[in-house]
Amino acid sequence: MATRGVLRLGDRTFPCTLGRSGCRALKREGDGATPIGKFSLETVLWRPDRGPPHTALPRRPIRPDDGWCDAVGDRNYNRPVRHPYPASAEHLWRADALYDIVVVLSANTRPRIQGRGSAIFMHLARPDGGPTAGCIALSRRDLRLVLERLGRGSRIVVTR
Repeated sequence: MATRGVLRLGDRTFPCTLGRSGCRALKREGDGATPIGKFSLETVLWRPDRGPPHTALPRRPIRPDDGWCDAVGDRNYNRPVRHPYPASAEHLWRADALYDIVVVLSANTRPRIQGRGSAIFMHLARPDGGPTAGCIALSRRDLRLVLERLGRGSRIVVTR
């Protein structure tokens, strides 16, 4: 299973990490795969105590109670929520640095289909380079460089 990829931006390439199950056209909640497709970059979220990224994309600071619902069947599935939340939801304010910068991708947003994957982000890579749970991860330096060059209307294409 390929868990390493390359993000191409113009004539530059950046190594990235993908989901532990590689890439799949038919994404399912919890399968560990990065979805194949063309996605817009919706919003950049960042930890305000760790410095804002420079980008022309819409952005918003993360608050300690921010979450993202991953509970299949919940009315807020694959949407931002506030903790405490009664259903399963990721915490965006994390002790590790993975979500210091998060780019929300348009995967399974319009239309939003229950069970087809939630919280598909581009975020910071693990220090050990390990795979994601279905996101795309880059080093802090590379993600900041990429964000400086992206603007409204930018798209990311995930292929095998």
